[in-house]
Amino acid sequence: MRLPSAALAALIFGAAASLAVAAGKGDQQAKPVPQPPLVIPPATPPATTPPAPGPGETDETAALPTPSSAAQTLYSAARADLLQIRMLLRNGRSQSSVGSGFLVGTGNLVLTNYHVVSQMALDPDVYSGEYVDTDGKSGPVELLAVDVLHDLAVVRVNRNGTGFFQVGDKPVKLVQGQYLYSLGNPLDLGFAISEGSYNGIVTRSFYEQLIFTGPINSGMSGGPSVTAAGVVAGVNVSKRLDGELVSFLVPVKYGQDLLRLAAAQPHPPKNFNPLIGQQLLAHQRALIDRLLAEPLSMRTMGPYQVPVRESQQLRCWGRSNFRAEAEYTLDAVSCAMEAAIYVSDTQQTGHVSMTHQVIRSSSLHPLQFAVLASSRFRVDRIGTGRDTRLTRPACTEMFVHTATLPVRAVTCVRAYRKFAGLYNFTLLAASTDDAHANLQSRLDLAGVSYDNGMRATRAFLAALGRSRGK
Repeated sequence: MRLPSAALAALIFGAAASLAVAAGKGDQQAKPVPQPPLVIPPATPPATTPPAPGPGETDETAALPTPSSAAQTLYSAARADLLQIRMLLRNGRSQSSVGSGFLVGTGNLVLTNYHVVSQMALDPDVYSGEYVDTDGKSGPVELLAVDVLHDLAVVRVNRNGTGFFQVGDKPVKLVQGQYLYSLGNPLDLGFAISEGSYNGIVTRSFYEQLIFTGPINSGMSGGPSVTAAGVVAGVNVSKRLDGELVSFLVPVKYGQDLLRLAAAQPHPPKNFNPLIGQQLLAHQRALIDRLLAEPLSMRTMGPYQVPVRESQQLRCWGRSNFRAEAEYTLDAVSCAMEAAIYVSDTQQTGHVSMTHQVIRSSSLHPLQFAVLASSRFRVDRIGTGRDTRLTRPACTEMFVHTATLPVRAVTCVRAYRKFAGLYNFTLLAASTDDAHANLQSRLDLAGVSYDNGMRATRAFLAALGRSRGK
């Protein structure tokens, strides 16, 4: 986890990543209905200033609980192989962000999170890395391998481990309720250990994560989580901002795979952007295949039928309200992934969301109702050229007729500048068949290939229709 990007602290998963879902606080026709809090890569500082310490406490003692004797024993044995990983601006060597990592075995390879070193991976001409150990000694960091999908990275340093942290080839078996101990450098206060327990696997994440019921604070990302016997079970990665002691770990098996890859390659990549792009393309293939593996589920909303998908990865919410002063009712349903793939502090991708709204009125004049419906169909909110990570939106508008419904459809596409072959798709659709009822639907796909974007938008659009007998 990294300091300091305060913007991410207000959002983060992953998703999830989590993706900062582009859901506005205002009119929700142009933006999806706001989603519940996403899991936040704790590579960022806290969203607010920590509470002031109580009487007799220092800042450090106020933030960290007193460890048990078991934790103290583990920390004493492990401390020599714990590292703080810092990203530095090459111009001036000022600190940009901090996280944690740990030396594996007696070698010089360090396992950490991708989001801890993402600045160096994406912009090596701007950022470099260094480590600081528990004795205050520092040295350079060389990036060897990244796994963006599981948020892991391997770096090389100029010192060796003592052999405390062993990452072998065999799976680590855990029992729910089993004690785990997470180590790292929380809030840049100093190295620490926190106690918690393993409580199963996250079921609503696209990629497997372990639930750790214990504190993982910003700055601990990339640190190890070990059993009482000192076996590495996972790597600290994130926490929920809307819960108490709900944290997440990357299972160590993915670290095993990445370490093997780093050891086998003759030379590290000179440019990680193409590699990151390839991993994101692999993710979107699996994402869209899973989304369209079977026909979308149909839900009745007044006189319309709309497609939704509710699964382990996507959740749906609904709401209904009557606007007395405006003399109309609005029913809405929204489905969205709760996780996304972290790319940088300002970009998360690999996400799907869909929203449907039905507006009805029996008292408004047809012309008044048409003005109301048109005001909520806001193509201008899809995006502008200000986001330098993406090209400007290229939009196409057409009037189509599904099996049972005439529709006005606008499709907008934006290309990723750094990752060839990846696009963001937005489809806006509005029914045109009724003077007193209007369906408005939106599909957002972040980080998909052009073919998969077209494939998904066509399936979504074709599923819109009239309810039987209405």
